Amino acid sequence: MNKLELEEGKELNIQFDKRGGLVPVIVQDIDSMEILMQGWGNEASLKMTLEKGMATFWSTSRNELWTKGETSGDYLKMVDILTDCDQDVLLYKVKMMGNGACHTKNKEGNARKSCFYRVVDSKNELEKIEE
Repeated sequence: MNKLELEEGKELNIQFDKRGGLVPVIVQDIDSMEILMQGWGNEASLKMTLEKGMATFWSTSRNELWTKGETSGDYLKMVDILTDCDQDVLLYKVKMMGNGACHTKNKEGNARKSCFYRVVDSKNELEKIEE
């Protein structure tokens, strides 16, 4: 596939081979447009996401497929899947089916909505964003 076909064509041709079989997957809440998390995808996780209608990823720490919510109950229902111009990044627009997308908990003990709950301050330290 040439560059023009990749960037302008209709054929889905995710470039999994660029990073050893993985592509970054950015997850965005369809209602708030907030970025919830970033995970990794491979061909099998994309196929399972399309089949199940729930965001599925490749766990780089466990070396296995995982569908967000299978253990926590906080599923991410797929609404749209977008890819960038080079077809080497995926954007999952999702509807949250639970409390949050992050595996960490807030002070109330609930899953945080987003994994991006800290900001780098002027001293290059991390400061929690109010939840």
